[in-house]
Amino acid sequence: MKKLASFIVMAAFSLRIIAADKVDFVKDIKPIFDQNCIKCHGEEKQKGKLRLDMKDSAIKGGKTGPTFVVGNADKSEIVRRITLPKGDDDFMPSEGEPLSKAQIDAIREWINQGAVWPDIAAPKTAKAVDKGPALPADFKPGPNEAKAIAKLTEAGIDVRPIAINSPWREANLRLQGTNATDATVALLKDVTSLVELNLGTTKVTDAGLANLKGLANLQRLHLELTEVSDAGLAHIKPLKNLVYLNLYGTKVSDAGLENLKDMKYLRNLYTWQSKVTEDGAAKLKKTLPELQISTGTELAELAKKIEERKAEEKRKEEEKKKADEEKKKADEKKAAEKKDSEKTDEKKDTDKKETTDKKDDKKEEKKQ
Repeated sequence: MKKLASFIVMAAFSLRIIAADKVDFVKDIKPIFDQNCIKCHGEEKQKGKLRLDMKDSAIKGGKTGPTFVVGNADKSEIVRRITLPKGDDDFMPSEGEPLSKAQIDAIREWINQGAVWPDIAAPKTAKAVDKGPALPADFKPGPNEAKAIAKLTEAGIDVRPIAINSPWREANLRLQGTNATDATVALLKDVTSLVELNLGTTKVTDAGLANLKGLANLQRLHLELTEVSDAGLAHIKPLKNLVYLNLYGTKVSDAGLENLKDMKYLRNLYTWQSKVTEDGAAKLKKTLPELQISTGTELAELAKKIEERKAEEKRKEEEKKKADEEKKKADEKKAAEKKDSEKTDEKKDTDKKETTDKKDDKKEEKKQ
């Protein structure tokens, strides 16, 4: 996330939400951060001097001030940024599509509930396996790589080093959107230095993924919101070094997950709004026990609860408004009736006085 500042201001906060609606950081929020934020605010990069992959670093924050106001999502900078128009300079995430309404609502609820971040959610950096496969120290680009990168540059695609003086590269075709097709992807087959590739929202098809099977060093692959299906995953089966794979919004099913079972380094898999079932995800996890699979089920359930609670609050608010209006009308009616009664009593007093005065006048006349 671009120009992001410090993450959490820890403070006491009284929960005003029923236990059934409580947001779970590990299940509901961490997958959102992992999918959308960690690339720029993780172990390898810390834009704005901010890390969102570790609790202590997130609490310490970045260089431009607080981003979270615990207990108040509406005053939290991160909420402002993720709800800005996509073209705004401060919009987050700076790369890719905006967060979904369900994801934004989940973050809002998490902040309003106190932004609880349990210690167990911190990454286990002590395990070497969590850092993924080791890249070859003696790597040398192939003879056609420079020419392929030049063609990609001409097409408006930046294939850049992941760090200064690093031979390893990343490419983001998501910025091209539907202009990136299988023909574009074909230019990547000779860029063997690629370790990260983003094809999210592009027009890549199953056939186009055949161009990736020779990219043995590829570790992170975004295929979200594409037409990729089970047949496409068969083409990336040789990519044994994948650590991250995003299949959100694709046509991949349980059958396609069979192509991933030999990816021993795979740690994060996103299958939300695909055809993958909970049973299929559970089966793959048995084969790859350290794999974290986000199916979106928890987030969908949470979003439903949030919407139900909002509807209930709206209903109660309307009922209160109606009751207040009825009370106002009743009070106005009572006041009007009281005023009429006072006028009637006043008239009676006036009439009585006039009658008494007339009698007194007659008595005076008789005396005279």
